[in-house]
Amino acid sequence: MLQKLAGPKATHVLEADGIRLSFGSREVLTDIYLRVQTGQIVGLLGRNGCGKSSLLQTVFGARTVADASVRVDGKRTVPAFRIPGLLNYLPQVPMLPANLSLRKSARLLRVDLAQATANFPELRTHFDACPSELSGGTARLLQVLLMLHARTAFSLFDEPFTGIMPVHLETLAVEMQQAKQRKGLLLSDPRYEEVLSLCDVVYLLHQGRLLKLGPNPRAQLRDYGYLAS
Repeated sequence: MLQKLAGPKATHVLEADGIRLSFGSREVLTDIYLRVQTGQIVGLLGRNGCGKSSLLQTVFGARTVADASVRVDGKRTVPAFRIPGLLNYLPQVPMLPANLSLRKSARLLRVDLAQATANFPELRTHFDACPSELSGGTARLLQVLLMLHARTAFSLFDEPFTGIMPVHLETLAVEMQQAKQRKGLLLSDPRYEEVLSLCDVVYLLHQGRLLKLGPNPRAQLRDYGYLAS
């Protein structure tokens, strides 16, 4: 399954729909249809607390939602994380073991750490450090790079740019563009400009509904009140 899904020439489609989620009387997710294709970077935007993290968790399989449908190439895959080589997910909270060195974490993920950080030579001195010994931004950057270079067909990121220094964001954007040649990326981050500059497709989670924006997403986001005029 790993070789079939993570091959550089293969094209795969990840779809999610039928996802309805309520917290008490508040309906958070409804009328959801999400599509990510390998070779694409897809943005998921929306205000804080609107349900973006819940949607990502549901797609990954960490959150169980009745009647939720997650499919790859038309085949139901719930929970998706159990399918080898299918997808990985970086949540908002730290993902790597706090007291395991980055070198060992990379080995567990089957990632060549030197290759993953080739465009960030300043990170080489941290290979034997644990995430708990690093600044939050440096730890976040390393986690994003490991997810990008892991051999999966799709990668889901919840606020990947949090704490990362501006000097690194441009290089990280290049890394993501390179990664989309071999996988599909789904990004959710409050830094709208960084997301919009990267994405081939943009979704807006607005009042519980997932809206696929058109070829001029900035104009639509202004119309909905998410960007200043």
